[in-house]
Amino acid sequence: MYLYLTLVIIATLSACQTNKVKPPTDAIANLEAFEQKEKFDADTALLYPGIADTAHKAQFTKLINLAADDFKVLIESGHNTECAYHNAMNDGLKRFKPYYINTEDRERICQYYEEMMDIVGLDNNGGILTNWIYGEEMN
Repeated sequence: MYLYLTLVIIATLSACQTNKVKPPTDAIANLEAFEQKEKFDADTALLYPGIADTAHKAQFTKLINLAADDFKVLIESGHNTECAYHNAMNDGLKRFKPYYINTEDRERICQYYEEMMDIVGLDNNGGILTNWIYGEEMN
């Protein structure tokens, strides 16, 4: 019984690392440049045909840019831990909940998150993106 409880506690503590993420000095400028880019257009390098429902392009772009703003807030506040980024990612992905999103568009949204992760120097997403793509419940 104690072994089981210990394993549960260890798993819970390791699920969200409080390690500080040290973003590059140009991270905010790069996030701002990211926000200016056109999004959800066809991209042959990624084998992405473009957004399935063009009526959602502006809204999805707004939601991705809001996620970049979330990352900028973490950098500016100094609360840029892995856990804080993971929470921001979860919150950002939940903003898409009202929409039906096909798998290709879900993958593209996750690629945008991966691009933002690269910009801020976040090495892992804690399984959040995989869970979201395949519809598993987010923590």
